[in-house]
Amino acid sequence: MQLTKALSFANDFVPDSESLGKLSDILPPEFINQCLEEAGIATIRKRRLPLDMMVWVVLGMAFYRDESIWDITSNMQLMLPGKRPLVAPSALVQARQRLGSDAVKQVFTSTAKVWNAEANHPTWHGLTLLGVDGVVWRAPDTKENIEVFEPRSNQHSETAYPQARMVCQMELTSHLIVNSTFDSTKVSEMKLAEELIESTPDNSITLFDKGFYSLDLLNKWSGSGKERHWLLPLKKGTQYEEIRSLGKQDKLVHIKTTPQSRKKFIELPNYIEARLVSKKMNGKQVQILTSMVDPMRFPSSDMVELYSERWEIEMGYREMKQTLLNSEHHLRSKKPEMVKQELWGILLGYNLLRYQMVKMSHIIEGLQPNQLSFTSCSLAIINMLYTMSLNSAGNIPKTIASLHAKAAQYILPPKREDRRYPRVLRYKSAKYPIWKKKNASQLN
Repeated sequence: MQLTKALSFANDFVPDSESLGKLSDILPPEFINQCLEEAGIATIRKRRLPLDMMVWVVLGMAFYRDESIWDITSNMQLMLPGKRPLVAPSALVQARQRLGSDAVKQVFTSTAKVWNAEANHPTWHGLTLLGVDGVVWRAPDTKENIEVFEPRSNQHSETAYPQARMVCQMELTSHLIVNSTFDSTKVSEMKLAEELIESTPDNSITLFDKGFYSLDLLNKWSGSGKERHWLLPLKKGTQYEEIRSLGKQDKLVHIKTTPQSRKKFIELPNYIEARLVSKKMNGKQVQILTSMVDPMRFPSSDMVELYSERWEIEMGYREMKQTLLNSEHHLRSKKPEMVKQELWGILLGYNLLRYQMVKMSHIIEGLQPNQLSFTSCSLAIINMLYTMSLNSAGNIPKTIASLHAKAAQYILPPKREDRRYPRVLRYKSAKYPIWKKKNASQLN
């Protein structure tokens, strides 16, 4: 039985949607086709590789990194019956091109809204905890990719491969991605982060790295909606004026903007009002800058420790690159449009896995999704999807319920508070022995 057809039929066999969860969580064809219509690429022509099944092929590219696209399509039975049991590899290439990247982006965007709304995330003082950071993906070295994803350069030379810079916004307790954007590495992370402002939910706090320090970005972030706060470390050398003290090592400050920046960004005011909180941690003075200026609602006692949650998005990137993609350095696609499609497929696949982990965490009271092992859970979920096409529709709800019931065995041990690894520069071992110049006495 084909995977998408099995998922569609299985909806009629779910006994209790509240305890088991609807199978619409796993992308039925009706939902995918609705997204394709919104993307403007829906077609009524019947092909052996319909566009809704091609979305699953793109997902399979992220889930089964060691297999070819042709093997993924064949093993998961992602094709309609025909005169021949298999389709030609060239047909898959043409089908991916028909699908394009905007369709997969639309599926990702639609599912991200639904899954984040249904996840019931825990909050910090009534605010959803979000993180924004960037990551770089390496694309195959083709002429087309180089023209769009230009290699980065430094004072020595350019990198050998075209690269795409991605900035994601992630809900930190579940690792569900809220939104993402990417472009060439010639585009800065702060410029890409501005594209995430519109999709930022109200009543949220977004944690930034100090590399995102831009008064224009921070001003737009907090002023674009209701209670859209930000928090990041104070950048070294930042000039500010203290307005009043809010407590011990807690003050309200004004950060002046320069005439050049106000000329460049018309909406930028003369100064930005912010709150500066300081705390000594492990013998080091840490200073945090934030838009949460109300000391009664947002106490400073746990505000500095809150910033450590930003590392959850780094963990998410590691899960994508090392676990999901098996530490492969390159994407598969050799054309820019297909590179974009593949990246949206990776984000969609990662969210699909993470949302299933959210459902698993609800089995145990007080358990957060980021306390489950992504490696173990993703392996179990991917194997379930791989064999789902071989099961009858009536057995699929039982399979998913069995997976959710095993959540306890995937819980990670508590994090060690005293575990610290200082940053060091690791030198790559030389492939050839280093030749050392000898002086005149050694030559005789």
